[in-house]
Amino acid sequence: MSAHGPRPFQGRAWLGYLAVGLVAITAYYLIPRAGAGVAARVVVYCLTSTSAAVVVLFAAVRNRAGARVAWLLLGLSQVVYSLADCTFYVHHYLLDSTAFPSLADVFYLGHYPLVVVALVLLIRRRSPGRDLPSLLDASVLAVVAAMLSWLYLIGPRARMDQPLPVAVASVAYPVMDLAMLVVALRLVLGTGRRSGSFALLSANLLAILTADTLYVLQQLNGSYQAGNFLDAIWLGGNLALGAAALHPTMARLAEPSPTRENVLGWGRIAALCGAALIAPAMLVLQHATGQFRDIPAIAAACAMLFVLVIARLAAMVGDQRRLAITDALTGLHTRRFFVAQLPIEVERARRGGGSVAVFIADVDRFKSINDNHGHPAGDRVLVEVADRLRRAARAGDVVARYGGEEFALLAPGVGPADLASLARRLRESVAGGPIAASDTTALGVTVSVGAACYPEHGGDPAAVIAAADRSLYAAKLSGRDRAVVGVAVDAEQPVVEHLCRIADQVDLRLSSRHDSRAVGRWARLLAAELGHDERGIRVAGLAARLRDVGKVVIPDAVLLKPSALDADEWRLIRQHPDHGFRLADTVPGLFPVAQTIRQHHERYDGSGYPQGLTGTAIRWEARVVAVCDVGAALLADRPHRPAFSPDEALTVLRDGRGTLFDPAVVDLFLDLHAEGRIDTPDLGRVG
Repeated sequence: MSAHGPRPFQGRAWLGYLAVGLVAITAYYLIPRAGAGVAARVVVYCLTSTSAAVVVLFAAVRNRAGARVAWLLLGLSQVVYSLADCTFYVHHYLLDSTAFPSLADVFYLGHYPLVVVALVLLIRRRSPGRDLPSLLDASVLAVVAAMLSWLYLIGPRARMDQPLPVAVASVAYPVMDLAMLVVALRLVLGTGRRSGSFALLSANLLAILTADTLYVLQQLNGSYQAGNFLDAIWLGGNLALGAAALHPTMARLAEPSPTRENVLGWGRIAALCGAALIAPAMLVLQHATGQFRDIPAIAAACAMLFVLVIARLAAMVGDQRRLAITDALTGLHTRRFFVAQLPIEVERARRGGGSVAVFIADVDRFKSINDNHGHPAGDRVLVEVADRLRRAARAGDVVARYGGEEFALLAPGVGPADLASLARRLRESVAGGPIAASDTTALGVTVSVGAACYPEHGGDPAAVIAAADRSLYAAKLSGRDRAVVGVAVDAEQPVVEHLCRIADQVDLRLSSRHDSRAVGRWARLLAAELGHDERGIRVAGLAARLRDVGKVVIPDAVLLKPSALDADEWRLIRQHPDHGFRLADTVPGLFPVAQTIRQHHERYDGSGYPQGLTGTAIRWEARVVAVCDVGAALLADRPHRPAFSPDEALTVLRDGRGTLFDPAVVDLFLDLHAEGRIDTPDLGRVG
């Protein structure tokens, strides 16, 4: 018993059928065409044609797998075809009736629709998905065949002076043949197994189409005689159909091929090139002979061929791009596509003031799956994990196989508030149920997930990926089957400590107090009172502490000048937020702090620098730091002016409410100062 169901015949029965059939064809031509031999010829011909119908129907009934309906239709079409043969040859040989059209023509024409429907069913089974390249290739050849059929078969018959029934029947044959040719080309050029049964069925179609075309040509030039060599081609085609049904691969004819074939080999390229050149060649031929006929039909064929060739090129480019960006095992995007798409989404988020998140998921203990159950089992696990991650992602997200057992998700529009929930959904989707590693083994599989987003955790694509990688590493260290979001900024790490010392040195160049430390405390206090979480409070406080770190590169002659600055000196001063941004952004995970440093001299009405941002386009942390910075600066002596009194400083802040500063931040600062919660800056050195 086969996995595909019982086979109607085994072994070489199809070869025996072909051998007996070839003997019958030979006998048909050896039997004399006079006396009793006439009846014998009719009997041999009709039995040979009918045998194919009997064999195909019997095989279709016995076959319980594959395209059974398609085979039944092919058998029924052969029944109609054999009825046509019997009717034609009995009338022609025994009754000496050569009328055209006749009842035989009704049967002959009636078998074509059955064949077409059967072939369409086979095509759908053999190519269950979209196979646009094969469809376009078949269309190119079909257009050329239609043009030639019109020029040499349909057109000449349609223009003949003949009774309407004769004209209709004469044109119907090439039209039906053309319809069958179209689906036959789609079958032959499409995907699917190239089995012995497929080859025999293709031979049947080729023989019938060839003999029908030659028949119409002989009818046109008046050379047709019943019993000529065309009978051998028709009978050979019938035998090929019967042998296809008897072949051991008959039940698998409708199966798709296990792998997609290379559908654009050199043979196909040559055939397509030759077909595309036929239409212009016909124009050249007519020009050379001076016999111009059916020029609109040829021109239409040229136009259609041009469109089809362009479409074929576009499909080929699309296929190559799809292969380049699609992982062959999981069907997800490749790492190459992910890495190319991330900068696009980051730039879009930068222009729109939005965010974009990156999640990296790693299958826990995947090596043990391969070691204990084999690589095929590992592949099945990866395919299922990919499918579960795809289902957990949102529409529009990019899910990619990042490498080995790592997967990545690019989620535009996802900010810090949504990172944890989406990371948890990805993790829970994978762990939601066992995964079948084989037909008998199901495994519990989990993933560790690291998440980060722009601009909170990185100011460029590389920084965001690095932050997500660090989070994934933290998830692995914490016991696996975890989701970790954006490893927090560590204000105690050595590089950050060094930047803080630089900020202190800048303070002491300008005055005798540690203004940066006080501004950091005030910013943390305001952030907490505004209701922000611990991470936001940390970012605001550290950014306030480092807000003037970029002044370290400003020459003392400019920074400590006791008089008004000229235009060039003022330009240098205005560059210190960008310098501070670059210094802070060198530390992994410090991008939000760096952005706040860059924006702390922006003003609410857009009059600030360096970017001229307005309102809520300025980070909330920078709006907090701006108020604290100005308050501290006004209370300190500067080389070009003495310190303001506390009341004078508060008046400046109050006057800038809603123009220079965020009104909510100013109001909170004034309230906290009134409550005595805004302390004084620390003294640094004396004198």
